[in-house]
Amino acid sequence: MKEIILSLVAGLAVGILFKFLKLPLPAPPVLAGVLGIVGVYLGGLAGEWILNYFK
Repeated sequence: MKEIILSLVAGLAVGILFKFLKLPLPAPPVLAGVLGIVGVYLGGLAGEWILNYFK
């Protein structure tokens, strides 16, 4: 839980800093970004499952 809160605080700080500096946000579009993260996580789980299956 601590990592989640720290990640949220860091993300908020970076977002605010970028807006004050009038820079584009360093993030993909919301839905595409979330789906990309979910895909990476699920791919990691699938890879772990496959490795354990063949051991």
